[in-house]
Amino acid sequence: MGASGDAVVVAGLRKRYGGKNGGGLDGVDLVVPHGTVCGLLGPNGAGKTTTVRILATLLRFDSGRALVAGFDVAERPDQVRARIGLVGQNPAVDEVLSGRRNLVLFGRLHHLGAAAARARAGDLLDRFGLSDAADKPVKHYSGGMRRRLDLAASMILSPAVLFLDEPTVGLDPRGRAEVWQAVRELVGRGTTVLLTTQHLDEADQLATRIALLDTGKVVAEGAPGELKARLGGDRVEFVVRDRSRVADAARAVARLGTAEPTADPDDRRVGVPVAAGATALVEAVRLLDAAGVAVDDLALRRPTLDEVFLHLTGRPADRVEVRK
Repeated sequence: MGASGDAVVVAGLRKRYGGKNGGGLDGVDLVVPHGTVCGLLGPNGAGKTTTVRILATLLRFDSGRALVAGFDVAERPDQVRARIGLVGQNPAVDEVLSGRRNLVLFGRLHHLGAAAARARAGDLLDRFGLSDAADKPVKHYSGGMRRRLDLAASMILSPAVLFLDEPTVGLDPRGRAEVWQAVRELVGRGTTVLLTTQHLDEADQLATRIALLDTGKVVAEGAPGELKARLGGDRVEFVVRDRSRVADAARAVARLGTAEPTADPDDRRVGVPVAAGATALVEAVRLLDAAGVAVDDLALRRPTLDEVFLHLTGRPADRVEVRK
């Protein structure tokens, strides 16, 4: 079941809830290699939080098997808990205490001696860029600083596997960027991360692989680029200056495409899927110029994870969230 280099291995995991709406897991299979970030995405009720709670030994499951850091979740939960960290949606730190005192407290709760807890707190404050604010009450921290302190608290025992449940909820762009950098540094040091997020761009930024859950099953899995390629790869898109020339523009670039161009006269927008990437963009300029079609905007873009999500689940990405 899985290879020796796999930090998380899930096979046929099932969990049913009572009540009319059912829900839960219906045979989830998942493998997360050591030292990678796996993004767990899916619509409301898909089973993401249920999966994380099971892997973190917080919830029993009905059938299947799950290994975390080489230990069976059902048979050796104590060994699993000793090797994982968990950062939930809500901050776990005390706002009245300073950052340093919070980390020392977490160290003591993990049975470190007083001196060892202080030393570990100092190391983590340095690692997460919080040394200058170490002795300030957490209530004076920015949102990004608080989440970095949460991450630091989860790393007291240097866990092999870290579960991040919506780590940047409520943060501004700067705070999100700070957390992203902290996660990258953790992975660079060998930590494996299982990330649930409602921000598809976050998964695109951080995840080595993405598992998309829907109705309690993994319906798609792969690197972000692989999932996007399912929608046909790159597209050349442009806006025609003269609305009456939209059809002419579509005909002019048709031979570039791996499929028929799409044209929207109302928006004056034409798009064509291509295989040649930047070369196709240059060729599109030449063909449009030869056809005498002027454009206001021209770009090469790849499908987004939002589009992948919509394509695979039939639901828009703004309904993706981590709550069960």
